[in-house]
Amino acid sequence: MTREESITFYKEHARRLYNTSLRIVRDSGEAEEIMQDTILKFISSDIAPKDQAQVAMWLSRTCIRKSIDAVRRKKRERLFLDEYAADASEYDSDTPFELPGTMAAVAQVRKAIEELPDNYRLVLNLVLLEGLDYEEIANLTGEREGTIRTQYSRGRVKLAEKLKKYEYDRL
Repeated sequence: MTREESITFYKEHARRLYNTSLRIVRDSGEAEEIMQDTILKFISSDIAPKDQAQVAMWLSRTCIRKSIDAVRRKKRERLFLDEYAADASEYDSDTPFELPGTMAAVAQVRKAIEELPDNYRLVLNLVLLEGLDYEEIANLTGEREGTIRTQYSRGRVKLAEKLKKYEYDRL
């Protein structure tokens, strides 16, 4: 790839990959790094996809895998640090964002998803936002498909409970 082709490629895929990673890792700096690593891995590889759909799928899967690995690493670090320090609350307030109309609802749904346990949050993000099916998620995470279905179902229930707290009964 020439320099110009690489820049164009980056511009075409960066935002989508960043958003995908951000929904999983919940850290903008880390999401940016994962997005860049994913694009660099593709550009520097000898992969010769047949069409754009293959490129997009390869990039998405690679980005998701790297994001899952980052969450696992972060979880191990957190477990280690928890032995020496008290847990700190991630959120300053339990009240939802005060934005007008639909934006408030979207903000509350995002906040509720962020508060879910990692396994439920990951599966809900991959199914609802990335459009992956249970088999694809099972392959990405190394879990059984039945486990993914259960996590999705339980995650939806937990999400609905959190949304009811914010007076949103629909899921």
